Amino acid sequence: MSLPASRFTAALRIASRRYPAQRGAPTPRPHLGREHVRCFSGSPRWQIRTKEMNDDLMKDLKVNQARLMEDIHYTCQWGTGERWGEKPTETGMARLALSDADKAARDWFVEATEALGCKVTVDAMGNIFAVRPGLRNDKPPTFVGSHLDTQPSGGRYDGILGVTAGVEMLRVFADNWTETEYPVGLVNWTNEEGARFPMSMVASGVWAGSIPIEAAHSLREVHPGTETMKSELQRIGYLGSTPASYESMPMAAHFELHIEQGPLLEMANKKIGVVTGVQAYKWLTVKVKGRDTHTGTTDLKSRADALLTASKMILHSHRLATANCALASTGILNLKPGSTNTVPGEVTFSLDIRAPKDETVDKMKDSILRDFPKIAAGEDVEGSNHGCTSGLSLEVEIVEDFDSPATNFHADCITAVRQSAKSILGPNQSMEMTSGAGHDSVYASKRCPTSMIFVPCREGVSHNPREFCKEQDCASGAQVLLQSVVRFDRMRDERRVSWKQEPYTL
Repeated sequence: MSLPASRFTAALRIASRRYPAQRGAPTPRPHLGREHVRCFSGSPRWQIRTKEMNDDLMKDLKVNQARLMEDIHYTCQWGTGERWGEKPTETGMARLALSDADKAARDWFVEATEALGCKVTVDAMGNIFAVRPGLRNDKPPTFVGSHLDTQPSGGRYDGILGVTAGVEMLRVFADNWTETEYPVGLVNWTNEEGARFPMSMVASGVWAGSIPIEAAHSLREVHPGTETMKSELQRIGYLGSTPASYESMPMAAHFELHIEQGPLLEMANKKIGVVTGVQAYKWLTVKVKGRDTHTGTTDLKSRADALLTASKMILHSHRLATANCALASTGILNLKPGSTNTVPGEVTFSLDIRAPKDETVDKMKDSILRDFPKIAAGEDVEGSNHGCTSGLSLEVEIVEDFDSPATNFHADCITAVRQSAKSILGPNQSMEMTSGAGHDSVYASKRCPTSMIFVPCREGVSHNPREFCKEQDCASGAQVLLQSVVRFDRMRDERRVSWKQEPYTL
């Protein structure tokens, strides 16, 4: 005889207990009377299966907001950055990938997930996979994930929220004796930011088969540039023996919670962004070669000023972006010889170009390849000279370092997020959107169904010590993440067939 939802919900609440540190015999649950007993076909009576949950019962799996925030701020002791306020938590983060601080955060991740009964695997890129068994362990886990590394002057939420929310999800499952039909996993991806080793999302890219592991292992740190990814993985003890491959660590799906890193949710007064895809972008390195000369004895017309020419190129890239409804940014600029009274003879700078469509980014690159050599030759390209004396001709080299095509996420994962947001927050608190930033979900989506969940951050500020997300918004995002996984797990059980779209299989 089935119970009314209200009575079973009450029983579930009464029965909630924490798992012991390691899986073993459960703590005896209180006697609820025969009328409250439910018989599960594949698990002990003291557990509840996700397939048994309707929408009301799913709402009883509640994220502990205080515990989630405690984890966020506790882990931020490793790599604490610039202070911007008076409160203990009002600091930024400077936890670069594979640093000693990153190792400490990784050690916490391993300890926390193993204590929840997860099997932890580290692959050859240092990606850490923690898997909680389900009832059917012959199929890949449904994963959530993000990253623990930060920018040199980053904040407390970018990446960190997605990982700590995954730990909280595992704890909520344990608290409520929840048994998933399929295994559930949490992954910490290595060097997502690309700040120390200049290739963003590199480890998920290797996992997806899009980046050769030899190229990733040989990446040298930006500064001082002596260590490689492989040498640092070895040094901190996270060069795993498992191959970094979707074949060795397959995923049934990948859900990622992240701050928006932009102002749209805040402007629209929405609490959840249902992310349908990620815009395209390319990273270029531009090298301008001129001639070192004395600043006091060389007149303007006789100079080959590499810095002046580079500045014209950077300004022109902004004009191109404006004309094409795209984005262009320079974040790294190095010059030689670096003396006050010497005209710079060589300048190297980065150029990041982005747009929602691949065609727009390709058009931007074509324009850059056409116009930058003209600017180096002293030609006036759409007012690039601005009345400046052109001086001598220079040389320019342009190399494409990284290409991330536009990504469209999977309809099943998007639906799970959309339904979860509506169930938890109501019909008018979410909006569908495209991510302007790249994330590990870009590469995950190449090998499994994927979607993302955005929560608002104050004024859209990110990659900045003042990056901030309200505690309630962090918890709401974690709640949507948890429920999305439950919905996807139920969907897998209901279908038990392959997706029509290759290569995804249940």
